[in-house]
Amino acid sequence: MSNPKSLSESLSESLTINGRSYQPMQQPLVVVCVDGCEQEYINQAIQAGVAPFLKKMAEQGTVLSADCVVPSFTNPNNLSIVTGVPPSVHGICGNYFYDLETRQEVMMNDAKYLRAGTIFEAFSNAGAKVAVITAKDKLRSLLGHKMRGGICFSAERADQATLEQNGIENLLELVGMPLPSVYSAELSEFVFAAGVKLLETQRPDIMYLSTTDYIQHKYAPGTAGANAFYAMMDRYLTRLDTLGAAIGLTADHGMNAKTDSAGNANVIYLQDVLDAQVGVEKTRVILPITDPYVVHHGALGSYATVYLGGGSDAADLVHIADKIRAIAGIELVLTRAQAARRFELPPDRIGDLVAVSERLTVIGTAASRHDLSGLKLPLRSHGGISEQKVPLMFNRKLSAIPADHRLRNFDVFFLAMNNAQ
Repeated sequence: MSNPKSLSESLSESLTINGRSYQPMQQPLVVVCVDGCEQEYINQAIQAGVAPFLKKMAEQGTVLSADCVVPSFTNPNNLSIVTGVPPSVHGICGNYFYDLETRQEVMMNDAKYLRAGTIFEAFSNAGAKVAVITAKDKLRSLLGHKMRGGICFSAERADQATLEQNGIENLLELVGMPLPSVYSAELSEFVFAAGVKLLETQRPDIMYLSTTDYIQHKYAPGTAGANAFYAMMDRYLTRLDTLGAAIGLTADHGMNAKTDSAGNANVIYLQDVLDAQVGVEKTRVILPITDPYVVHHGALGSYATVYLGGGSDAADLVHIADKIRAIAGIELVLTRAQAARRFELPPDRIGDLVAVSERLTVIGTAASRHDLSGLKLPLRSHGGISEQKVPLMFNRKLSAIPADHRLRNFDVFFLAMNNAQ
């Protein structure tokens, strides 16, 4: 059996995608987005002796620290990683938003909201074999948008995958695992196990593995539950490395405890506060962390947008912004223009105001709208500036990176393809 051509042999020139140039790889490239991976998780796992491959990456590869996109949520960061650009370009600025055109609050998981092409679209259209595996199905249609052929499926719905829709079938048999619960570490393990099987059997040129942060919402770095997860991940990364893959690893966001010293959730119910202080129906608070999977965070994160009601003017904006700034636990309040500029967001898809809470605090709407009965452990969540630092690791040595370059999680494909040959 003849060896398949490498991507660099199939493509003679680099591809320009959203203004950035990407060189074809000499070997398969696997990029891993570890959902909720605060950098200390990796440090503690290495120190505990349960992550020998991650330790090897630190010693023989390249370990960097990067900034994720704010809001530090799943959808905007995964889309930044796979487009190589911030939300101001690709348009996805939350898991959930208020659509000004339809005047409805909607999930932001429909490809119609995507304003830029992905790396997968460009390379698959150029003839590369691409595989995308995500834990939750909410990302699948966005990540696989306009891919030509290839494989794209979620662990959540692996039992429903078909050749026509996903480029693969009989996944449970192939992977050798039962369908995992969406609220389990096994959902992420299925992503890794499937990735290893695909590299063994189909050898994609480019593969993207995106996990779920179920464990990170439950367990702090260094705890037994966290270390067990990273030990599992380490075993699969070892196998991917042994199979000859270049590996780039990053995260969509970090994670922090959001509690007081007694372990009680620190929550600002911002809609309740504004209703009491400026009047009912004067504002609408939107929580972009909102998604269908609220058991582990109760739709509480450290970032919110605020829309002013009709008839509001510039004085009202200043007045309401000052009211929010005065709330204990609020770190930052920005106008739409300020937030769009600072966080590289599409101004037409964020509120009149953006509020970010401090590291130990989350923002809710009204207390009556949040069911926290599913929180069996102290609340851990994300969304703010305090969860912006994430790992950026490679199993290859990188060539020189300009000292003045601000490293971002969405540099991972660019650095792997252009600097880790």
